[in-house]
Amino acid sequence: MVRFISESQNTMEVEVIVKEVPINENIRARELRVIGDNGDQIGVKSLQDALTIAESFELDLVLVSPQAKPPVARIMDYGKYRYELQKKEKEQRRNQKTVSLKEVRLSPSIEDHDYQTKLRQAIKFLEKGDKVKASIRFRGRAITHKDLGRDVLEDFIDDTSDIATVEQRPKMEGRSMFTIIAPKSE
Repeated sequence: MVRFISESQNTMEVEVIVKEVPINENIRARELRVIGDNGDQIGVKSLQDALTIAESFELDLVLVSPQAKPPVARIMDYGKYRYELQKKEKEQRRNQKTVSLKEVRLSPSIEDHDYQTKLRQAIKFLEKGDKVKASIRFRGRAITHKDLGRDVLEDFIDDTSDIATVEQRPKMEGRSMFTIIAPKSE
């Protein structure tokens, strides 16, 4: 779980909150399947016996699978365990790919050179891994020629078909028509 503490223009401070698991005296089960610090099974023990074993190793008794019958507890260094979990979560967030939606605005009567410029820009966005929303805003009486706008969007979809897939077909919404295309996944 991640909670945002503060956010300014350039930096964002993030506090990592690891899901709390019951340890030592906070465990409520009477019998536990105990796993040693090196991964070997010690067996099904009472809570008191398991705590005694953990204390003899000078480690903590951590409940790792509370839904199992009987619940599974592991003898480990809890501080080190939490540190490893935080490192894993941080690494997952770092490797997470955020897909953003970029918009390219066209018009129903767009000239060829302008169209090619917008197409190159959309291809650049798609190659970076972003989705592209191609939209056409109908102004004035151009709304009566929706078919021209749909043709422009269909041409746009055809021209990007080798690197993109259509996520949403051309659709009217108010005075504008738009389509959303996403990069093809390898």
